[in-house]
Amino acid sequence: MKPFKFQTTSSILSEVGSTTKIGQIMADMGCSKVAFVTDAMILKLGLADACLDGLKTAGIAVHVIDDVVADPPEAMIRAAVEEAKAQGIDGVVSVGGGSSLDTAKLISILSQPNAPQDLDEMYGVGMVKGGRLPLVLAPTTAGTGSEVTPISIVTTRTSEKKGVVSPVLLPDWAILDAELTVGLPAHITAATGIDAMVHAIEAYTTKHAKNILSDTLAKQALVLLGGAIRTACSNGEDRAARSDMLLGSMLAGMAFANAPVAAVHALAYPLGGHFHVPHGLSNAIVLPHVLEFNMEDSLGASQYAEIAPIIFPELAGKSTQEICAGMVQGFKDLGPELGMKSTLREVGVNHNDLPMLAEDGMKQTRLLVNNPREMTYDAALAIYTAAL
Repeated sequence: MKPFKFQTTSSILSEVGSTTKIGQIMADMGCSKVAFVTDAMILKLGLADACLDGLKTAGIAVHVIDDVVADPPEAMIRAAVEEAKAQGIDGVVSVGGGSSLDTAKLISILSQPNAPQDLDEMYGVGMVKGGRLPLVLAPTTAGTGSEVTPISIVTTRTSEKKGVVSPVLLPDWAILDAELTVGLPAHITAATGIDAMVHAIEAYTTKHAKNILSDTLAKQALVLLGGAIRTACSNGEDRAARSDMLLGSMLAGMAFANAPVAAVHALAYPLGGHFHVPHGLSNAIVLPHVLEFNMEDSLGASQYAEIAPIIFPELAGKSTQEICAGMVQGFKDLGPELGMKSTLREVGVNHNDLPMLAEDGMKQTRLLVNNPREMTYDAALAIYTAAL
């Protein structure tokens, strides 16, 4: 067996209604005033109420930062950090989607007294110096797995997506409360769920750092996600399905945090940066076309054949070629079945935009090196063209 390294969040609480316990968790870590990072819609829907009440009960003062937007831009993060510093916070809590959780991670590092770095100095792998403030994350969507990943994705001033990657970003606690995802609209449930599937698929087929733990987690994630996504989309009140989705998303997050994602994410990022397409939807649109491209690699094809029947049981027992073709078609059909858009045209992209997208996709070298098959500009352009 090849040597490998595996890191994840140190403590996890999976329980319906568990956000009420975050206040005591923060108190136990010695916090007295925390930044509560979320977005305005989470507050409006009341999804933050249980956590905020718990913090109050635990005697912890709260400063709410609720202006997080999708694909967090540098300017927003910098403003939030200055706000948190001015308030003298000593801990960070986030209840929200992946963008809120990613923002909270960076606030926990940059808001420390005498933080040794600027955001610009943190981009890349292993560039973070020093520590962070106590950090607890509770996702409201079953998709990003950000609560167990050492990654924050930022949109730069030039609309490029860059990653800060360091184990320092792993929180002290991940809180999985399925109550936070009940009633989530079907199209968001579908997009975030397929995003989580992509995490598991790309972790399982990654060229670098693939290992037995990430493989095991990726497979179990696909069992949960594939088994629950249709029910969660058709009946948003089904707490068992919601819990399976949330746990599957977290397991996929653990997998790809240690066996990194590849071309699907690399080609999805420019769609978010330039057209503000939600990350999960971006992944879902390009996924089948990247799968089709990677099928030409024999190792990639054999690995797809190992996991495709988990998601699409009807493919079991068929040849590798048949399974791979069925997997591609299965994902082409799944999005529309769940009420999602499935083409670039539907999200505002036209053929004149494709060269720009391909150029930006090729800048994601951190991810492309992990792809089972070498990606080129011409191949990326062909994938975007097929997705149009």
